[in-house]
Amino acid sequence: MASRKEQKEALRREREEREREVKAAQRRKRMVGYGVAAAMAAAAAIVVAVLALGGGDEGKVAELLPSGGEVAEQQEFDLAAAAGAAGCELRDVKASGTADHTTDINERIKYNSNPPTTGRHFIEPVGDEAYGEAPTDEQLVHNLEHGRVVIWFKPGLSRDTRADLKALYDEDTYQMVLAPRRNIPYEIAASAWNAEPAPNGTGRLITCDRADPELWDALRAFRDEHRSNGPEPIP
Repeated sequence: MASRKEQKEALRREREEREREVKAAQRRKRMVGYGVAAAMAAAAAIVVAVLALGGGDEGKVAELLPSGGEVAEQQEFDLAAAAGAAGCELRDVKASGTADHTTDINERIKYNSNPPTTGRHFIEPVGDEAYGEAPTDEQLVHNLEHGRVVIWFKPGLSRDTRADLKALYDEDTYQMVLAPRRNIPYEIAASAWNAEPAPNGTGRLITCDRADPELWDALRAFRDEHRSNGPEPIP
């Protein structure tokens, strides 16, 4: 029987293959469900604002998430065990807002958790990447609806911890977002939006008050447990 490590590697190869196959169609699939041409035109106009507000500036990313970090190879694959070893808390959050969009980039929505997991959200998600300046919650919740996992962190973490966090992100970026969050009540957290039970699914959270070496396996296990399970399975 294959080990958990071998199973993880096989799943990683499968994800990479799927990503290559759907890359050309990814943009089109994101627009599925937006409906009529008028809505599509509005979304296209909004993209300009999204790009202007996005946090993908390379200089900001390099400053906040420096290179040179290193994390040990994964040892614990069970989510509950990994979270316990890291002193992290796992939470389920009542979900709402599937396919419920706002078209106003400036509209702020009150979410039922910090960081958010589910709810009404901006009509256009952002790219899957590491950000030096966070997109809005409303944008990132749309990413969660599409099956992404968002890792959030205090920008005031030590430089070494931020470098290690970037190293963790870089080892497997498929359907992942890494973003700073100034008002987060934890050192590091991650959120996801699962599809079950219908119609709204369930919000998932892991919250961590310290950045011990065990943290990296907790984040990996959360990522592998909840990635690609969103209400809208967009590649």
